[in-house]
Amino acid sequence: MSGTKPKELSWEEKRMLDMIIDSVEDTKHQKLLLLQLIQKEYNSLRDEHMRYLAKSIGTSYSDIYGIATFYAQFNLSPPGRHTISVCMGTGCHVKGSKRILEKIQGNLGIKVNGTTKDGRFSLKSVRCLGCCGLAPVIMIDDETFGRVRSSQIDSILEKFE
Repeated sequence: MSGTKPKELSWEEKRMLDMIIDSVEDTKHQKLLLLQLIQKEYNSLRDEHMRYLAKSIGTSYSDIYGIATFYAQFNLSPPGRHTISVCMGTGCHVKGSKRILEKIQGNLGIKVNGTTKDGRFSLKSVRCLGCCGLAPVIMIDDETFGRVRSSQIDSILEKFE
């Protein structure tokens, strides 16, 4: 949870959030859906959006924040233009995905779930990409790279502006 005071929402944001909330019939039991709809609208779940949602549906901020941080599908900060997913499943792990992940982190200067300062890349660690025969595997946006070696990372990343 953020230690800084959340930004004040504009009336346009409040109106949009109210429309999203009103579109869901049972808001108390559809919190996950509400968060998905808000993220779809804003590309991430900002603290002030989660606080407004909690107040609007009569639940606690910690309840909403807990859901948002439990599920990997949610971004608490705006994602980069390109998302790098590094498979850490058993097959990829055995074939060296940890080294691949460390190389990407070092090259980009970010940690898992981080975004580069220029907004170019976001980095995620995922359990499986379903390409075990190509291990180790990374995916950038919708493009899959198999049998990746650390020495290939620079040339792979150069393809994405």
